[in-house]
Amino acid sequence: MLNKILEHRVKILVTVIIILCFGAIRAFENQLFYDPFLKYFAVNFKNSQFPQVETLRLFEGLFFRYFLNTILSLILLYALFQDKEILKFTAFLYLFFLILLLGMFFIILNYFPEANWLLFYVRRFIIQPIFVLLFIPAFYYQQQNFKK
Repeated sequence: MLNKILEHRVKILVTVIIILCFGAIRAFENQLFYDPFLKYFAVNFKNSQFPQVETLRLFEGLFFRYFLNTILSLILLYALFQDKEILKFTAFLYLFFLILLLGMFFIILNYFPEANWLLFYVRRFIIQPIFVLLFIPAFYYQQQNFKK
């Protein structure tokens, strides 16, 4: 077992560094990004109106956070699987989901002010590295099936 750990020490080190970077983004989110929804969703928002936002600044912050999470996720996936095809496919998926999620966020924010739960979950997919948690087991499963 120790030999396997030593054999994969670079993968383990990169994984730990990426996880720490994800943690740093989360820990310093108030300082790094403009997002009035951080405070809005921290309290009982069920019957509350959306906060006043500077739309362009909000979308810049959401895009920047999504971009950081995407870059870290792509580095992590490449370190774990070392497959350029997986990297290209994942980059395409991240771009597709960026367009889809930011479009949904804009529509909900501007046209459905009562849909705060929907905005909560769409925003969650934008600001958290949820996709990488789905991609790692999916690509691992795919690799295991290819070996058979």
